[in-house]
Amino acid sequence: MRIVRHVILFGCVLAGMAGCATEKRHCGEKCAADAKSLYERLGGEAAVKAVVNDFVDRAAANPKVNFTRKGTNKEWQATPENVQHVKAMLVLQIGEASGGPQKYTGRDMKSTHRGMGISGAEFDALAGDLAATLDKYKVAPADKSELLSVVSSMRGDIVEAR
Repeated sequence: MRIVRHVILFGCVLAGMAGCATEKRHCGEKCAADAKSLYERLGGEAAVKAVVNDFVDRAAANPKVNFTRKGTNKEWQATPENVQHVKAMLVLQIGEASGGPQKYTGRDMKSTHRGMGISGAEFDALAGDLAATLDKYKVAPADKSELLSVVSSMRGDIVEAR
């Protein structure tokens, strides 16, 4: 479960993304659209669940991600129950972080991933899987770019030198 927890916090910074544009202009219909939280722009809980389901399944099937941390002392069993738990936690975290009603009380990224031996290539593969899922669900380019920037900013807390 810990390997996927870093994905949970990918959205943590997203909560601050909502609001009107900072440029000076009349706040009309465009601003009302800008004021929607990312959670609302994504389509709410049903859409977040769909993205999380596809993303976790995609990452778990990608040997470049090493989802179960095979070959490390933090190996994890991807039982149906464990995978469902990871998905539920991701929905909570992404929901909260993107302005939804969910609440998540998990650990920070650094302590969560300590000792997992996640390489830069594994991190990049996971980020690629997230990008592919966002493309599949036609997430707006600006929202996708912001989310992937957040993911990149967490690299230092997740990737460990080998």
